[in-house]
Amino acid sequence: MGRFLLYRLLRTIPATWAIVSFVFLLSRALPTNDLLGQALSDDSVGNRGLTAAEREAALLRIQERLGLTGPVFYFSCTHSTTGAVWQWHGSDNQYHKWLKKAVKGDLGQSYRSGQPVTAVLGEALRFTLPLTTSAALLATVLSVVLALWLVCGGPAFLLSMLYAIDALPLFVVALGLLLLLANPDILPLFPAYGMGQQTADNAPWHVQISTYLYYSTLPLASLVLVKLPSLVVQLYDALRHELGANYATTARAKGLSAYQVATRHALRNALLPVIALLTDLLPALVAGAVVVEVIFALPGMGRLMAEAAATHDFPVLVGGVLLMAIMRLIGLVVADTLYFLTDPRIRLQA
Repeated sequence: MGRFLLYRLLRTIPATWAIVSFVFLLSRALPTNDLLGQALSDDSVGNRGLTAAEREAALLRIQERLGLTGPVFYFSCTHSTTGAVWQWHGSDNQYHKWLKKAVKGDLGQSYRSGQPVTAVLGEALRFTLPLTTSAALLATVLSVVLALWLVCGGPAFLLSMLYAIDALPLFVVALGLLLLLANPDILPLFPAYGMGQQTADNAPWHVQISTYLYYSTLPLASLVLVKLPSLVVQLYDALRHELGANYATTARAKGLSAYQVATRHALRNALLPVIALLTDLLPALVAGAVVVEVIFALPGMGRLMAEAAATHDFPVLVGGVLLMAIMRLIGLVVADTLYFLTDPRIRLQA
């Protein structure tokens, strides 16, 4: 199993590196004049009048501090009257310096706050990671329960409701829950935005958990409701297919009920096509967190990425993309592990 998972893991690393490298190079291709001007105005020297030469020198110092000086990549191409001119820069370029630091866990400093990117991302993950992980687990468990209920004679209107919810975009679901369950004129059961007054770290654990659940119920419900229909429908169709197989007919002939046949025999085989959906579940929830955290004003990863894109805070943006790529990598490893545990054919091939 270890060799199988290691092989799968090594296959995804080049794709992760390519995505992050593309985002880094794209960030360096975008104009940064407005950003440098804002950094200069926030600097202490920006509070007094500067001559043109002093301003250029100050901008150069800010560029050096932000790592924006020197060639961007290992080589560059310029056009002249004689044609294209290629130039090799070696390791003295912005990408090589960034990659060398990134391998050591140093993703640079935020343009906006000046804090290390790892610290900024870590602070945002305190809210996003529990939210997305809880949504993934809850959506998976509920999909199994609802699919078994439907295939064992559950109400047909439930399937129609799932199809209807599946057609709604995330922001519509989030706003609908907000208007229904956080509206003082209808049902003011939950807060409309934010995380409220943060509880102290030394507060009892049940107080911290209850406070977190109170403020994260609507965001969590939004993410679960968006991903749940596709999981339930896929598993329901797979269960129906497996219940029509010969081994299921034989089990029913031996006197087993529909629920026993589904849980003891059909469910394990029906889970195989659903595992492929779990690969995209965690990255999709992280992407959905961008919408949810903006709507509910949560200080998480999604809101951080949206603000970083709006303010051209490229180090935070590149670090966030790297983190999402790692989550995608984790999703692939989890899916491959589940495949390995549920499908004997893969164990034999490994």
